[in-house]
Amino acid sequence: MRQHLKTLTWLIIFNTAIALFITVVLRTGQSLLVNWVFSMLIGFSINIVISAMRWVIWRQQKPHRIAFLIVCIAAAPIGYFIGGSIGMLYYGYKAPSFMSVMRSGEGILVIMSAFISLFGGVFFWNQSKVAELETEQEKEKARSAAIERQAMQAQLQLLQAQIEPHMLFNTLANLQGLIAIDPERAQHMLGQLIRYLRATLNSSRTEQTNLKHEFELLESYLELLAIRMGKRLSYQIELPSELEQCAIAPMLLQPLVENAIKHGVEPKLEGGNIFVKAEMRQDALQLSVIDTGLGLPPDYDEHYRSPDNQSHVGNANVRERLLALYGPGAHLHLKNNAPQGVIATLTIPQSHPNHV
Repeated sequence: MRQHLKTLTWLIIFNTAIALFITVVLRTGQSLLVNWVFSMLIGFSINIVISAMRWVIWRQQKPHRIAFLIVCIAAAPIGYFIGGSIGMLYYGYKAPSFMSVMRSGEGILVIMSAFISLFGGVFFWNQSKVAELETEQEKEKARSAAIERQAMQAQLQLLQAQIEPHMLFNTLANLQGLIAIDPERAQHMLGQLIRYLRATLNSSRTEQTNLKHEFELLESYLELLAIRMGKRLSYQIELPSELEQCAIAPMLLQPLVENAIKHGVEPKLEGGNIFVKAEMRQDALQLSVIDTGLGLPPDYDEHYRSPDNQSHVGNANVRERLLALYGPGAHLHLKNNAPQGVIATLTIPQSHPNHV
């Protein structure tokens, strides 16, 4: 539709320019309005004849350029006669025959129409090529977006593959021991494991989720670890009700919570606390994972990727996903907590065009 409107606009501009040329340069004695009416009728008639001939000859196929330009020249006298006859009838004159028009002094105008038609054919051919290129570019953008979505989905699945084996093996080993000595606690752990696996399965099959689902997933995960670690781990989750349906890409918080456990709380002799919260700060969603573990090492590098992907999920991975999904306005920031531990903060702009 946009291309048709663009073509119509250019056609009106062409016809108006021709009417001005006939009135000012050729001085036929007719008013600008009369010349404009005839120019419009003739111009649109030529365009209709070209479109009809193109359909008859090539149907849905793409025409050859030289053959198309010949059709434009051939369509000029036919369109001139049709448009001129309609104009004559409109103004109350008897329409002449085609041959009488060609034999009269109007033959010069017919020839001029042929040249204009040829020029118009070249112009609209080029416009058509530009439109094709724009369409192809849009398709390429769509393909790139689809590939990017697939890459994000593959990255999410890889992220889960990194997280789950480490957690699952420890949980199953702990479950095996609990079955013999504390069946009730083992039953509770098994229920939390089933809940966690169901939630992660749903996350792996979707491109977006909401905070309510993500916090339920985190609660299952933390409860599993709390059963395994006992009194060495405590946790709190704070999600305001008005933010529960806020959209977010899945598995953004999970790596941060795992890192807080694995590199902060678990190595610490007395353990520690994990606090996960969500809040709105101006126009941005802010998600924080706060622990009271060992804290950041002195040589901490935000963009470092551990070569051991099975035992460490790098923060650089999370940053890459944030950039791809939300643009440069989204970021992950880590700082030391007082008196001990780490505060990891995800900031996601809610007005960004790439917002999931």
